[in-house]
Amino acid sequence: MKILKLLIIPVVIMLTGCAFSSSIDNLMSPPKLSVEQEQIYNALTNATGTSISLKYPKSGKYLSAFIIEDIDGDGDNEAVVFYEKNSIALEENTLRINILDNSDGKWRSVCDTPAKGAEIEKVMVSELGSNDRTNLIIGSSLINRSEKNVSIYSYVDGNIEETFSESYSFIDITDLDKDDENEFLLLSGASAGDTATAEAYKLNEDGIYYQYSRKLSGNFTEFDSLNYGKIDEERTGLYIDAVMGTGLIQTDIIYMDDTGLKKVFSTSEESLFTVRPTGCTSFDIDGDGILEIPVQTIASGYEEVSESEQMKFTEWFFVGRNNSLEKKYSSYYNINDGYIFIFPEKWEHHVTIRRDSINDEIVFCSYENGTVGRELLRIYFATDQPSIEDRISNGYMLLQTKGDSAYLAYIPIQSDNSDGLSLTEGDVAINFKCRE
Repeated sequence: MKILKLLIIPVVIMLTGCAFSSSIDNLMSPPKLSVEQEQIYNALTNATGTSISLKYPKSGKYLSAFIIEDIDGDGDNEAVVFYEKNSIALEENTLRINILDNSDGKWRSVCDTPAKGAEIEKVMVSELGSNDRTNLIIGSSLINRSEKNVSIYSYVDGNIEETFSESYSFIDITDLDKDDENEFLLLSGASAGDTATAEAYKLNEDGIYYQYSRKLSGNFTEFDSLNYGKIDEERTGLYIDAVMGTGLIQTDIIYMDDTGLKKVFSTSEESLFTVRPTGCTSFDIDGDGILEIPVQTIASGYEEVSESEQMKFTEWFFVGRNNSLEKKYSSYYNINDGYIFIFPEKWEHHVTIRRDSINDEIVFCSYENGTVGRELLRIYFATDQPSIEDRISNGYMLLQTKGDSAYLAYIPIQSDNSDGLSLTEGDVAINFKCRE
């Protein structure tokens, strides 16, 4: 049986890896349609023929090929269906949008138009700005998903009209300036020597787009993580963790007020301070709604060793007065195992860490005047039940479970606490954070 498992595992990994890039529509059976969706599908094929394949958005609120919403503001729902023609001339675009209306309980196709790209990335339906028009916002991509385009459509009296089109890296609908009106937010990566850009769009009562634009702090071509969070009590921002080099990310933060789109960092040098390894993303570490930005530093005692042998601390910064970054916490952040241990204030500048390779544990030790002292804490990430049971039987405390895995900690029993650095189980539990 063990040999059989070993033969199966590589196959599973190969199927789920990044190289497995075929369209998901070709790899799995379509979801079973509801009664209403069956009726819509039959009306669609009556208009288009049966030689079609349904297309499904990859992300966002709408993940079905059938979107049933009131997109013309008449009080009744329409159906928007994405599909692909299987047998058409090569010069035609195969991806299409069909809109169907319901009259007397029967669906019928009223509008059919080509869509850009080959895949549907994201769909949003929303009013924008002060205009009461409902907008159908469709992000699409080429087959390799490397190039994306967003189109905004208006649907009135059975006719669909494209009112906006632009390439993008990230799109969203949000009320970033808290004026009770939605903005269309778009981020585009750097190209042809231009820096990356953030744009926000509002619609006025006459249907005219007002654009607010702000250059980001670097030549970002990809965005690793994007999260909304409070900057302070008055402002909400988009924390942009962008790829700035191989294995590295840095943070930019944008927000909006009644004068337009703003940026926390006035210079690119301020943003460069946040450069750290990929995966070390901004995070609300203490649950107060304000995201903290992690920045790595060299742990005490490792300043003179090679970079490959260095252990790192992670300091967490928030946006303070005059948009300056202020330190909030010091910690050890294990990105691979997905946990953070925040240092209590009494540990500041008095503790270092080392890796116990034999037991696969992180060990926290006292550190004074260049000398490593006593052990204060050990943290272990167990990935199987026998390891969990073994550690618990040897005095380890269970911090948190994660599926079949668990985080455990051991506090050495020592009578001497003259340095004041010892922790209780309560201290350890409070300061341990697990990232989902």
